[in-house]
Amino acid sequence: MTTSTVTAPPSDAAPRKDAAQAPARARLRRRLARWGFVAPAVLFMLLFFGYPLVRNVVMSFQHYTPKTFFTGEAPFNGADNWSSVFQDALFGKALWHTLVFTAGSLLGQFCIGLALAVFFNRRFPLNGVLRSLILLPWLVPMVVSGIVWRRILDQDTGVLNTFLDTLGLGGHTPWLTSPGMALLSVILVNIWIGIPFNLVILYGGLQEIPKELYEAASLDGASAWRAFRSGTLPMLKPVITVVLVLGFMSTVKILDLILALTDGGPADATQTLGTLTYQNSFVELDFGAGAVVGNVLILISAVFAVFYLRANRTEGK
Repeated sequence: MTTSTVTAPPSDAAPRKDAAQAPARARLRRRLARWGFVAPAVLFMLLFFGYPLVRNVVMSFQHYTPKTFFTGEAPFNGADNWSSVFQDALFGKALWHTLVFTAGSLLGQFCIGLALAVFFNRRFPLNGVLRSLILLPWLVPMVVSGIVWRRILDQDTGVLNTFLDTLGLGGHTPWLTSPGMALLSVILVNIWIGIPFNLVILYGGLQEIPKELYEAASLDGASAWRAFRSGTLPMLKPVITVVLVLGFMSTVKILDLILALTDGGPADATQTLGTLTYQNSFVELDFGAGAVVGNVLILISAVFAVFYLRANRTEGK
């Protein structure tokens, strides 16, 4: 009796399993690669933004004094810092001055910057040279600008009062020493500093508007103002939003310019939330109160950012 053995064909289960796992491994590698690129940015944000923010919030609930730097002891005092800051009349004045200073600066910078951007949006001799010269206030450090303008606006020896006196218009205006004039003077100086930024961004936006739009408006008999109002402004709206948001973020926290011009005076007439934070923390050495005012500034910026993102999302839909 003869027995025959039948050899089974080789199984392809292992190759199929490896083939099924290959896409999973590829996806895992891609995911790890993405996290590898994102991880440094996340670490940087946590280290240089997240930790200081959390530390500032915690400090606002502590009795933090110069002695704390040596002993490390900063006992929690609940909401005492918050209540003392909110009950201080100077906080209300500083909040109002911050709103007036920010609104006045943004309005002046934007209107003048837009007017100059429209003016330079046409070709004429020395166009580029003049635009380059207008950028100088933006390039000079803000502290330097503040010191220079403090000399210019000096009541007795300032260039501005001397010039006005020469013209017979009165040369004894207390630009920085009068409580009624100081805040207006600081706003005007900040407008002077911020005009170049608005000019550059808005001029770039105007360059992106097709020239055919103006040609069509001209053929339809539209006036220059109507073409600007109905054509230029709607197409410039995204750029305007960026300019106003960035301008708000940089203006609401300004400190160095005000310190260089008035140091928050006279009689706290130019005291803002930024200068109040500095005064509480580094003049009175009340770091808890300084942290409270700093947190209020952060909260104002965050609320503004949320409204901005929501408005953009609504426009996108």
